[in-house]
Amino acid sequence: MLVLTAAAMGASAQSYPVKSIRFFVGYAPGGGTDIMARAVAAKLTESLGQQVVVDNRPGANANLAAEIAAKTPADGYTVLMISVSHAISKPFYRKLGYDIERDFTPLIEISVVPQFVAVHPSLPVKTLQELIALAKKRPGQIPFASSGDGSPEHIAAELLKSMAKIDMIHVPYKGGSPAALALISGEVAIGFNTAPVAIPHIKSGRIKALAVTGAKRNSALPDVPTVAESGVPGYAMNTWYGAVMPAGTPAAIVSKLNAEINKIIKMPDIRERFAGLGADPVGGSPEQFGANIKSEVAKFTKVVRDGHLGQ
Repeated sequence: MLVLTAAAMGASAQSYPVKSIRFFVGYAPGGGTDIMARAVAAKLTESLGQQVVVDNRPGANANLAAEIAAKTPADGYTVLMISVSHAISKPFYRKLGYDIERDFTPLIEISVVPQFVAVHPSLPVKTLQELIALAKKRPGQIPFASSGDGSPEHIAAELLKSMAKIDMIHVPYKGGSPAALALISGEVAIGFNTAPVAIPHIKSGRIKALAVTGAKRNSALPDVPTVAESGVPGYAMNTWYGAVMPAGTPAAIVSKLNAEINKIIKMPDIRERFAGLGADPVGGSPEQFGANIKSEVAKFTKVVRDGHLGQ
């Protein structure tokens, strides 16, 4: 009986897909998550011979799309594009309509994008060490911008506050672009912005980069040190993107899609497109991505608890 079941699953995976696949994205078209989803979906359409449709369902900090995807059949025709926001949401929101670990099967980690800690040129600091020293002299007086409560940028700042033992004022905005504009105008002194948003303004000189939040320097601005190199050892915060499928999706289908997407993110044109966003392709197995999600949820649970955050 087990042999027959395994054979049936193998046959199912070989014929898969027999209809279109839906990629749910929890953000409006045009953002980093959407761009990456569409790049992968277009290549999957070519390689699988079936249409891969991107379905944008913005709302509730990307949690609306996740709730919808969690309730779809686990038949291999639903993929949810997720990011670090979903690992943050689990401890941040007390009432979610889904559980990112329980209700989904990891598929693949697609890419990572760092954030930049940047300041308005009028702030009298040249390094992150100088910013930390200034924040210690003026506790609770220096405002920093993020793209919203519970956003990756907000949590990156809270992690820095916790590890560097400083206090700054959080000013949430409705998205990365409004937060960057507030920093450029001098409305706030400090900003935490993802690479695609920050890099053009850093290169133009409208804002000044002090550090990059990832574990390594970013190839787009290699002279900018990491936060860890700047006196906060052990600090690392990336905005990562990946894909999951509803829990119970057949393992053979998960394995097939994982192999296809691993091939796609190694393609020169995809790597070039990601590089334009300041993103590094990742890839790997579903198990590796699952371990990363688990680790990130644990890390952000501590940040939320220590910072008395959450809704």
